[in-house]
Amino acid sequence: MTGVVLVLTVFLACAVEAVEALTIVLAAGTSRNWRSALQGTAAALVTLAVTVAALGPAIGLIPLRALRLAVGALLLVFGLQWLRKAILRASGHKALHDEAGAYARQVAAAGAAAGGGRGVVSDWYAFTLSFKGVLLEGLEVVFIVVTFGTSQGSVPLAVLGAVAAVVAVTGVGLAVRAPLARVPENTMKFAVGIMLTAFGTFWSAEGAGAAWPGADAALLVLIPALALLGLGAVALLRRTRPPGGPAAGTGAPAPVGKGSTP
Repeated sequence: MTGVVLVLTVFLACAVEAVEALTIVLAAGTSRNWRSALQGTAAALVTLAVTVAALGPAIGLIPLRALRLAVGALLLVFGLQWLRKAILRASGHKALHDEAGAYARQVAAAGAAAGGGRGVVSDWYAFTLSFKGVLLEGLEVVFIVVTFGTSQGSVPLAVLGAVAAVVAVTGVGLAVRAPLARVPENTMKFAVGIMLTAFGTFWSAEGAGAAWPGADAALLVLIPALALLGLGAVALLRRTRPPGGPAAGTGAPAPVGKGSTP
């Protein structure tokens, strides 16, 4: 069962990063030059592959207990940040993330940028925009895969979740050639925040020498408990939401899982 939880967590986390990277590539390709945008994407993927090949084996030299303590602490920090923002968005205290708005801003900026190419790249702006976007989001995907896979001792399962997420998001995005504005990204971030917080708590406690009742099965209790705590916080904060609340793009805030803007 924990293998399923691991794959699902990695899938959701990597899907969020893939949506954001795809939005940037689509903006560069649609408003500037598709060939240069794809060249930048390919260059970023090669850079990521080289980085993983160079640094990946070094992680295996770290003792598992120390690795789980360090990784658990990092995941706990990231997870609480994601969960905090998701709770604020769901309760109306923070504007929902608007992928369509982000796409429009990227397109506007790309359209206003100066042209010009370098070497085999005909549009340097489209190349660098795609390269930076894919590289930054890709590094986060690599971090998720390496930390989850190594700490849980199931790198292939973590890779499976990441590949499935990237393939699914890329396939849908390229088919419609538009930002995935209908993907419930805010709901996904809420779920990922819970998962990261749960795994971070679990691994940091294990790394510190604690023993969980039921071993890995404790995650099946920890995850629902954190979910209930998060939903309770949303319900409590909704009572103190200011009149009108922050806008999500051009519309009003919606609860997690509702509306078309992530």
